[in-house]
Parts: sequence; structure tokens; C-alpha cells
Amino acid sequence: MGGWGQIVGFLRKERSRVLIATTVGLALLFFGAIFYLRQAAVSGSPETYLYLEVGGTLLSFCYAANALVRFRGTHDRTALILAFGFVLSGIIETVGYFGLNDVLQAGPAALTRIPMGWMVGRTILAVFLLSAIAVERYIPTARQPSKETAGALLVVAIATYLTSAAFLAAPSAPLAHAASFVSRPWDLLPGVLFLFAAICFGQRLRNNKNEKAAASLYDYSLFAVASLNVVCHFSAAFSRHLFDGPFFLAELSKTASYVVMLSGALLDQARLFDQVRSMAVSDPLTGLANYRRLISVLEAELDRSRRTQRPFSVVLLDMDGLKTINDHYGHLTGSRAIVRLSKILRSHSRAIDTAARYGGDEFALVLPEAGTDIAARVVSRIRERLAAEAEPPALSVSAGVAACPEDGDTPEKLLGAADRALYGMKHRSSSNVKNLTRIAACL
Repeated sequence: MGGWGQIVGFLRKERSRVLIATTVGLALLFFGAIFYLRQAAVSGSPETYLYLEVGGTLLSFCYAANALVRFRGTHDRTALILAFGFVLSGIIETVGYFGLNDVLQAGPAALTRIPMGWMVGRTILAVFLLSAIAVERYIPTARQPSKETAGALLVVAIATYLTSAAFLAAPSAPLAHAASFVSRPWDLLPGVLFLFAAICFGQRLRNNKNEKAAASLYDYSLFAVASLNVVCHFSAAFSRHLFDGPFFLAELSKTASYVVMLSGALLDQARLFDQVRSMAVSDPLTGLANYRRLISVLEAELDRSRRTQRPFSVVLLDMDGLKTINDHYGHLTGSRAIVRLSKILRSHSRAIDTAARYGGDEFALVLPEAGTDIAARVVSRIRERLAAEAEPPALSVSAGVAACPEDGDTPEKLLGAADRALYGMKHRSSSNVKNLTRIAACL
């Protein structure tokens, strides 16, 4: 154990060293790019700036709409707060576009002024990111969604008021100091806020990993968005005037953060939709198909059988003595017994077969391209596998088989025939699987 602990400790130290080296390398690369852009006097056009701003605003509005849909479905308070954050940030920056023409006509001196809309909109977004973290960490989840909504809106209102009041109280728009090493120190304020948010979101990802909880793509996108905005504002801090190289690096980083945020939200929403779709057709305890999915599969197999004239079989299985297991061992052991049987059904099913929980302690198997003889052999293997299990209590099942088309041409008729065969097997007190086909044929 001591040697294993030393190995784990060594790997953790190595991982920390790699992380530190990577961080230092990225920081050197960032400052190298900044100094190159400043020395090379790289600049862009007002039209490019306008395209980036308009594109970023549209992306922020699209994300806000997606976040509201996410909140409606999941009551994710982080999504609700960030929806308002991106909307307000986009609106404030959009208002600033209308003064761009006046700035261009005012001459080169006006280009050294930092747009107030930029500072207010960006700082509000940073504050909202931190507010979302604080709400998630310190405000417990309410039982009523209306209270959660009211609390999130209160946080939004307070954060917006305090941020706007702080900048409106400033006597004039801040200027960029071209001769200084850090030309726009005001941009360090939202940069530090975004850095703190990135640290918090990174810590949340580590906590999820330590707790062995799967972090979603949405969680990773939040960390990436905060990090890209750190790059954005630390780049803007070295900008000497509008449209120079560091300024456009900041604009590109900001727009990239919007792309990452919207992409992460859409991909995670697709995952949630798939999860909901899976839950709608699967049993929550066993993961097998539920009754709705079973009927859908039977209808599809009946259609295929009518076209190809090929048979298929339906097997109903009933666990023997589940009530006795619940009485003697408890309901948790009874649920465990159901899960044990479901795992065996899944392992003994082909890729084209469908195993379903029919209800309670009853299960169903749909076996395409299989007659009653094949179905009987499948049941025999299942019973043998159950008998070979060492985990107590010992389990056994009774089964009934029905085949299409001889036993029915509708889901109801096939399930009814299999159920009668199952009932006949139970009341004959016979565990001989050879009787299955005979019972099904007689019915």
C-alpha cells in the first residue's frame, strides 16, 4: 500500500508540474504575441471591428435564448443568470455601435478613448459569471421554481445596478496611455473578475472529478468562456488605440468565447434531449426497454414479418418468488434481484433482440428471425445462468413463448398468448423448458 501511495503522489506531482509548465508556456506565448502585435503596428479596419461586434452580439442573443430554454427544462439557475448577462452585455455593446461613426470623424485622439459600453458590458458579464457561481454555492435550491426565478432575477438586478452605477459615477471615459507599458489599466478590472470566475469554474470541474461526478460539456464551456475572456481583457490592456493589433486580438477572443458558449450549450442540450428520449423508452431501474418501447418494437417486427414472411418470437418471463424475497430479505434485495435478472437478459440477447421490463417482476424478450425452438433454448440458457449465480438469494424464472404468425398478428394477441403459456407453466409446477413450445402451440 505504501508503494502504491508513493506512486500516486509522484504522479500527482508530475501532473502539477506539467500544468505549471503549460500555464507558463501559454503566458509566454500570449505576451510574445502581444509584443509582436505592438511592435509590428498591426491594425484592422473599422468594418472588421463592426462585423466582429455584430456577430458577437448575435451569438450572445442566441445563447441567451438557448439558456432560457435550458432553465425552463432543468431549472438551472446558472443558465438563467447568464442568459440575462449575455443579453445585457450584447445590448449595451450594440448601443455603443451607434457612436462609432462620431468617433471616427473626431480624429485620431478619439481612438484612444476606451468605449464606455465596452467597459460596462464586459464588466456586467464578468459580474454575472461570479454571481452564478455564488448562487450555486451559497443559495440552496428552492422547492418552488418561482422562488428560484425570483432569486435569480434579484441577483441580476443587484449586479446590474451596482456595476452600472460604478461606471456612471466615473467623471469621463478612461483614456488609453500609448506611452505606458499597460496602456489600458481599466481593462484589468474585468480581466481579474473573469480570471476569478475561471478559477472557480475550474475548481468546480475538479470537485466533480474528485466526487466521480460526470461534468457536462456545458460545465467545460463555462470554464473556457471565462478563460477566453481573461485573454480578451489582458490583450485589451495593452491596446494603445482602437483597431490596433492587441485590440483585435481582444475582439477575436471575445467572439470566440461566444462561439464556445453557444456551441457548448447546444451540444449539451442535444445530450439532454437524448437522455430524455432514452428515459421515455427505458425502465429507470434496469435500463431495459419499457412497455412503450416494447409495443413499438412488436409493431415494427410485425410489419417486417408481413413483408418478409419470416417469423419472430416473444418470450415472457416471470421471476419466481419475488414476494418471498421481499419479505425475507427486504425490498432493496428484491430490487437487486430484478437488476440481476435484467443483466442476464441483456447479456444473453443478440444485438437485434429487445429485452424489456414488462411490469413488476415480469420481463419480455423479442427475438427477430427466431422460432419457438430457438426461444426455448434462449430461456434454457437464462435459467441455467440464474441457477449458476452464487449471489444469494437464488433466483429462477418461469417463461412462456409465443410466435408470429401462428400465435397472433398483433402485439396484444402475441403478449396474451405468451402470458397464457407462462400461466400454464407456473400452474403445471414444471420447470422443464421443453414444454414451452408445446404449451405455446396448444394455445
